Amino acid sequence: VLDSQYGTYVWPCAVVLAQYLWAHRRSLPGKRVLEIGAGVSLPGVVAARCGAQVILSDSEELPQCLQSCRSSCLMNRLPHVPVLGLTWGRVSPELLSLAPIDVILGSDVFFDPKDFEDILTTIYFLLEKNPHAQFWTTYQVRSADWSIEALLHKWNLRSSHVPLHSFGADKEHLASSSMPGRHTIEMMIISLAQSEGT
Repeated sequence: VLDSQYGTYVWPCAVVLAQYLWAHRRSLPGKRVLEIGAGVSLPGVVAARCGAQVILSDSEELPQCLQSCRSSCLMNRLPHVPVLGLTWGRVSPELLSLAPIDVILGSDVFFDPKDFEDILTTIYFLLEKNPHAQFWTTYQVRSADWSIEALLHKWNLRSSHVPLHSFGADKEHLASSSMPGRHTIEMMIISLAQSEGT
């Protein structure tokens, strides 16, 4: 099943989000970071190596993706990083018992429109619980018809676009990786609409 394989590759959006984290590495020590849909966890691993307190998560229904998270941690000498099964749109004991969070990471989580509302439901829950937190996300533009604007409004969330050139990611090659290539990748930060953000 192709779906279960999504989390076993490093996708171009992960490289771009990792570049953003690297560009902001001085702000990361001590930050509490949760990566959702982590798969091989490149952004989360970069955040942890930069001093953030990271929790990695992927769907509890995809044990292979959770194992990819664990393997990435071990290969990067981060055996202490917790890995949780969190399924978008589902309130679980793991979600309810999460410690406070400053930043939520998600690279290429907006790849299938059927999941958009479940993702934003989970993000809304986390931001309500952590009002000053932000969701840093990169996504690949796959269709001009796909939009989350109505869902952002429905869930009282706002987004701000982050220009790739502002953190040196407007190149075909990043950190010796040709992965971003000619893909149209965008970044945004999502927060509660009434929050001033941090």
